[in-house]
Amino acid sequence: MPPIKDHPLRYDLANELHARPFPSLEVPCRAIYLAIKRQSDAASRDRGEDMAHLIDLLDRHGAQHPKPDARHYAGRIGKAEIKWELHTEFVTYTAFIPGLGQTAFDPRDFAVFPEDWLEAMPGVRMTSALIRIVERPADPAQVRSELGEWFVTDSIAVSSMLDGGLVAAGDFRIDPAGHQRFAVFVNPEVGAQRVGRVVQRICEIEVYKTMAMLGFTRVSAIRADLTRIDENLTRLSTEMTHGDAPEEEVLKALLGVSAELETVQAQSAFRLSATAAYEALVNQRIAVLREERFEGRQTFREFMARRFEPAMRTVKSSEKRLADMSARAMRAGELLRTSVEVKRSAQNQEILASLDKRADQQLQLQTTVEGLSVVAISYYAVSLVGYLLYPVAEAVGVSKGTLTALAVIPVALLVWFGIRRIRHSVH
Repeated sequence: MPPIKDHPLRYDLANELHARPFPSLEVPCRAIYLAIKRQSDAASRDRGEDMAHLIDLLDRHGAQHPKPDARHYAGRIGKAEIKWELHTEFVTYTAFIPGLGQTAFDPRDFAVFPEDWLEAMPGVRMTSALIRIVERPADPAQVRSELGEWFVTDSIAVSSMLDGGLVAAGDFRIDPAGHQRFAVFVNPEVGAQRVGRVVQRICEIEVYKTMAMLGFTRVSAIRADLTRIDENLTRLSTEMTHGDAPEEEVLKALLGVSAELETVQAQSAFRLSATAAYEALVNQRIAVLREERFEGRQTFREFMARRFEPAMRTVKSSEKRLADMSARAMRAGELLRTSVEVKRSAQNQEILASLDKRADQQLQLQTTVEGLSVVAISYYAVSLVGYLLYPVAEAVGVSKGTLTALAVIPVALLVWFGIRRIRHSVH
């Protein structure tokens, strides 16, 4: 059998599905999570800076470098296993440290990332988290006590996940050290890979939730502009129907409003579409955790429904409002342009009628001038013919006046016929 020719990207496409394996975590352990984003134009940033920053961290521990075009990396730095991922707008670092620290959520655990290295990062921190993974105590009262000690009671979300195999909790607040806190209580029979999947999902929920909230800040920033533009659009629409302003001026103002709306849309399109994608990822990551209620506490999904979903609805509402305003401006502009064109067409008809009338007057004037021209030319022509025929008049015994009178009619006819031929040849 002859060999089958493969697509050049066949192996790359197949391997991409297996390129980001979940970490395998032995309980107890700790996870330190960091997401870095450039403040502006993050999607078009120089990703070489992100790679150089990772290599700087690896070189401090003599770790192996990733491939030059890598978008993910897993390796060891000291006692910690590190995982690095390059995303469209941000880059994430996750360090997994075996065992537990001296205290729960000890900010000194973040020292796995050196201070001077953090100061040199190509961007700003979007989020950071400390995750504590411990065995689930047999006494539920101990779990309740630790949750009450570690988290803010009024905003804590707690769920039993993956068919009751573990309990995860977090309050999505920033602690005094500047980090989010999450705790995972694992049943003894749960495998290391399942623990790694849950921890990875919790990190993704946190970072995608944070990135989605950027859309909320964007629509909050343009809300005043949208209100002002909407008022102008309503005023111009009313002016079109009941106003006395010239239509050309109203059309010019409408074009200005449309241009302003297009500018706002162009500046917000990427952020709004990215927000929709991040929101979908948050909901999908929560769904795969298969949450169940734990001792009557709110779940992660319920927390997002109360705190996160209203912000996302605001984003969607503002996006729809912006699209509706653009459509309104376009329809109003089309109606006004149609009205202006109809009036211009009527004006053109009047101009054409005036031109036709003027052409008729010119034709009448031309006919009059042509008749006068026949008389004038005939007068001079008869005079010339008379001078030519005077010798003949003496020979035939006819008076000069009679001969001249006899020549008037034929000369006038010849002149008229000649002018007519000239006019026809010109036309």
